[in-house]
Amino acid sequence: MTRLPGERRAAGPVAVIGAGPVGLVAALLLAGYGVPCEVFERHGAPYPLPRAVHMDDEVVRILQAVGAAEPFAARSRPALGMQLVDSRHRVLARFLRDAPTGAHGYPQANMFDQPELEEALRDLLEEHPSIRLHGNTEVLGLTLPPSGTGGPAALRVKDLATGAERTLHAAAVLGCDGATSLTRRAIGSRSQVLGTPQHWFVVDVRCPVPLPAWDGVHQVCDPARPASYMRIGEDRYRWEFRLADQEAEAAIADRARTLRLLAPWTGPIPERHLDVVRTARYTFRAQVADRWRHDRVFLLGDAAHLTPPFIGQGLGAGLRDAHNLAWKLARVLNGHSPESLLDTYESERRPHAVHLVRTAVLIGGAMTSAHPAARIARRAGLAIGRRARLPARAVPATLSPALRGGTLVGRTPVPTRSPRPGDLAPQPPIRTPDGRPARLDDLLGDGFALLACRPLTPGEDRLARAVPARILTVLPPGAACPGTENTSYAIDTTGALDNWLRGGAVLLRPDRVVLAAQYGEGESLVESAHAWARVLAPPGPTA
Repeated sequence: MTRLPGERRAAGPVAVIGAGPVGLVAALLLAGYGVPCEVFERHGAPYPLPRAVHMDDEVVRILQAVGAAEPFAARSRPALGMQLVDSRHRVLARFLRDAPTGAHGYPQANMFDQPELEEALRDLLEEHPSIRLHGNTEVLGLTLPPSGTGGPAALRVKDLATGAERTLHAAAVLGCDGATSLTRRAIGSRSQVLGTPQHWFVVDVRCPVPLPAWDGVHQVCDPARPASYMRIGEDRYRWEFRLADQEAEAAIADRARTLRLLAPWTGPIPERHLDVVRTARYTFRAQVADRWRHDRVFLLGDAAHLTPPFIGQGLGAGLRDAHNLAWKLARVLNGHSPESLLDTYESERRPHAVHLVRTAVLIGGAMTSAHPAARIARRAGLAIGRRARLPARAVPATLSPALRGGTLVGRTPVPTRSPRPGDLAPQPPIRTPDGRPARLDDLLGDGFALLACRPLTPGEDRLARAVPARILTVLPPGAACPGTENTSYAIDTTGALDNWLRGGAVLLRPDRVVLAAQYGEGESLVESAHAWARVLAPPGPTA
């Protein structure tokens, strides 16, 4: 837990509305900074039916920050990647994600059951006495403080078991309350629509016998009936079909109709083995809230953005919101930074979310649209896919762009592949000086960190102490280290960190985003502080 001299606490806890993964992770992150939280959830237990099913390695790394990566690994299944197929299930292209780990230390694609993830996160909540989870509790209303005062917000809540109502005053409010967000309405935010809504039919199945299908995600690129298939766990499978309302209703009412839709993947598996856990109709929306904040009331997750599922980034975007906001809010509430730091939440996260939603709309259209241009692209993909595996090699490692917008992520022209403000630092394999394998973030702690592959200059050392930032020097394999117990050093076992640092040093934020970087003869870390120090420095006596 990071503590700074002169720390002060804000009056009242932070209220988190919604105990889905985004709300739970936000509360755990804040608790790690010593910020008490009250979490309100209208359901008494995790919602039992599956919803989100995919998480990439960048987002699993956020779970690592709250101690949930190992429980998640025990409950999840790495995926091989995605293949595109036509209406006759001929492979158009295959995009592999079959390496044991990606750039961030975890498999690049992970399939999971959301209720199991929520159970694991709730277990972690019990280890934090500063977090109180109020199940069976509905937030009836939210009264905002006068704009610009930084005063507390008032929540009116109702215990659904007893009917008792009470009012809570919160130092800040995190609206993790989903697509129909009360918080969004309270701050007067509206949704910017980025794509046409689509109606889909979703089927979740348990089967004790492995299905005779490739063990990755299948996307059927058929404009007449686009569909997705994926294996979620050892005995769990999901299908999504774009159906007309009448077709979906008929399939929900008739198990035989549902099983006929699944037949291309279930093959000879006897029907008695196919346990249909759930059938449901969903409307896939593409929209982003036009405002994410009013003073210390914030939108996160589905309250702020909704995306079609084609790139599997819906839940991941919400967890990125929590990781971005938690350290900033903690600094402001504890008196370490001025209120202006909170401006960077929306300025950084909203463009990132818009990019991902638009990417999902674009890719979804390319895979399922009846437009002539999309048809031509799919036919070309079929021809290429039959001749070579080029698409599998050409696909980028991540669809998540660097952060842009705001004081903390000013982009400067630098050599290709050099770290820049806004980039997410990688987490490749490392070892401690005594030879133990370790994860980079665990050595960096939960605050700022200065990462270097060379000795620091006196100015850099003073800067690190002023921030303050933990200093970690990266050594090449076989390098001599001053003492096996020295936690200020790490052995770069693959050379990936040295290659990324390019002989320089980077100052990392608590969310592992680059705040400042130095390499070659460019601007030094100390000189760069003029661009970001003011928004991080403790507020003045009149603030």
